[in-house]
Amino acid sequence: MHTPRTAPVAEHLKWFGRTDRGKVRPNNEDAFVGLQFDSREVHRLGKYGEASTHHADLAFAVSDGMGGAKAGEYASRIAVEKITTLLPRSFRQSATGMEAGFEDVLTELFGQIHEALTHIGNSYAECAGMEATLSLCWFTPAWMYFGHIGDSRIYYLPAREGVIKQLSHDDTHVGWLRRNEKITESEARRHPRRTVLQKALGGTHQFVQPQVGAVAYEPGDIFLLCTDGLMEGLYDEHLVEFLSPGAAPGAKADPAQQLVDASLEKGSRDNTTALVIKAAD
Repeated sequence: MHTPRTAPVAEHLKWFGRTDRGKVRPNNEDAFVGLQFDSREVHRLGKYGEASTHHADLAFAVSDGMGGAKAGEYASRIAVEKITTLLPRSFRQSATGMEAGFEDVLTELFGQIHEALTHIGNSYAECAGMEATLSLCWFTPAWMYFGHIGDSRIYYLPAREGVIKQLSHDDTHVGWLRRNEKITESEARRHPRRTVLQKALGGTHQFVQPQVGAVAYEPGDIFLLCTDGLMEGLYDEHLVEFLSPGAAPGAKADPAQQLVDASLEKGSRDNTTALVIKAAD
């Protein structure tokens, strides 16, 4: 259920996206995408920029692929490419009242990507078992709708509160333990099964049940989409240092690059991706 809006509407978004192979992995199995679309056409966005949601919706997503050889790399890229073709079809419904059906739209989107990855994985030996996480944010002038599966993450930093929130749920047993306060953030990061996924797109997963939700965002609010590699080097408290209005000048210039660099400097051994979206009036 959506509550009536009383806050000012943010119609402009500014974004920054960065990904890095890291110092250990031979290839980058992360991928991210930014899109601006209406019912007729879709435009891919650059790694950074700004645009209005007044006449077109914007969507951003990150994906972390898994699989032997280069199957993981293919999986994440297939996931984000499918968004490019599938999501714009839903713009017309968005314009006529997404509040009533965004859950169905996003669930169908994730289901179709899952079917595509499963089909490719079953068709080519080199892609057998390929799977991917996916975290997606879809911005209209009034609402941000999100869908998520896996252990990539969506964070939300409201301007009014200044306290960062993890909107997405890690689809791992360790994530469940952390959400239910049975272990601390430090214990979760050291847990031997922290990377064992219970849900993902493709692979041997038979059913897809993504987490979906909505946020009524305001000018000054900030969103972060990232793969688990970023959190291998940074704690939640570190994120605010780079995202808050009082962040260092370098972080303000490109917070995504600053986050990725800081994570790698602090010991992340994985591919690392950050996508930062800032709302303005």
